[in-house]
Amino acid sequence: MNQRSPTLLYIDDDSALARLVDRGLTRRGYKVVHAASGEEGLERIRRACAQSTNGSIDGFIDVVALDQYMPGLDGLETLEQIMAIPGSPPVVFVTASQDSSIAVTALKAGAADYLVKDVTGDFIPLLHVAAEGALRQAELQRAREEAEAEIHASRDRYAALAAEREMLLREVNHRVGNSLQIIASLLHLQASSAAQDEVKAALTNAMGRVAAVAQVHRRLYTSQDLKSVVLNQYLDSLLEDLRRSAEGNRMSRLTLKAEPIEIDPDRAVAVGIIVNELVMNAVKYAYPDRAGPIHVELHAHGEDVLLSITDNGVGDNVKADPRSTGMGQRIVAAMASKLDAIVERDPAHSGTRIVLKFARMPAVPGRPNTAAAS
Repeated sequence: MNQRSPTLLYIDDDSALARLVDRGLTRRGYKVVHAASGEEGLERIRRACAQSTNGSIDGFIDVVALDQYMPGLDGLETLEQIMAIPGSPPVVFVTASQDSSIAVTALKAGAADYLVKDVTGDFIPLLHVAAEGALRQAELQRAREEAEAEIHASRDRYAALAAEREMLLREVNHRVGNSLQIIASLLHLQASSAAQDEVKAALTNAMGRVAAVAQVHRRLYTSQDLKSVVLNQYLDSLLEDLRRSAEGNRMSRLTLKAEPIEIDPDRAVAVGIIVNELVMNAVKYAYPDRAGPIHVELHAHGEDVLLSITDNGVGDNVKADPRSTGMGQRIVAAMASKLDAIVERDPAHSGTRIVLKFARMPAVPGRPNTAAAS
């Protein structure tokens, strides 16, 4: 397929010089169109740009050579109007004047190049070089604009996909949270109707574990950030669930003192399950026959997080329950392992105080865990 010859619009009121330009550039592979005035040249450019917008290449103008001194609109005035036309071709400014101020003004106004002409046509080879340079410059500019447009379009597509993904994640968290809440409610109903105390206790414990996971998904559904959970808000909701599910007033003195620490959802689940197990353990063993204070505290300690569950109950005098399966202790140990946490019992406390220390951020493979190292 033959490549189309570039078209140069030569705007000059000197028809004899225009014929010289036509012959000289035609031999160099150009098609030359002549306009005898600025007004005529502007009309041709507007028509060509309108046709190219509609997808037509008939009458397309690739580059303009523009003379300065013409009756009516002069070159600088014509150049200003050409630059205002959307999609206008590059312009090589041509004049017989040696005044450099005209060149500076033309280049500042948007001309791609500038050269001085003569009446014999000796400048035509220079015009060919200038036209070639202007075409290359225009091609580079178009390529840059297309690349920038593609970048913006890619960003828009990415933003749309990210927004859609976030919406889907919120919907998933909403559905999962609702499903888990239904399961927790069913466990609560089953526990309420259970005749045997050990069955009731097992179902109640299971309900608390499910509720701890459900709370994380409910938090993610309403949060601005799907990648983190604010622990003080999460634990506040979790403890409120425990209060509502408790029989009588066994958790009426359950308190929370926590800082707004953000961690990832998986580790938030582990924290919630640990709190659920240790609170339920305190209710069951620290105060066997009454309600007593249970304090949950969470605060930052450098790069680590300290979580403590404290009661003022019987402490080491607790009686072993022969029906106990040790499930709660195994769950706490498993979740503490998930957090890479250190679990210690405070020997100086008269009741029971369990303290967990874990890193705020997950451990990076190959890097020492600060919680374990300290």
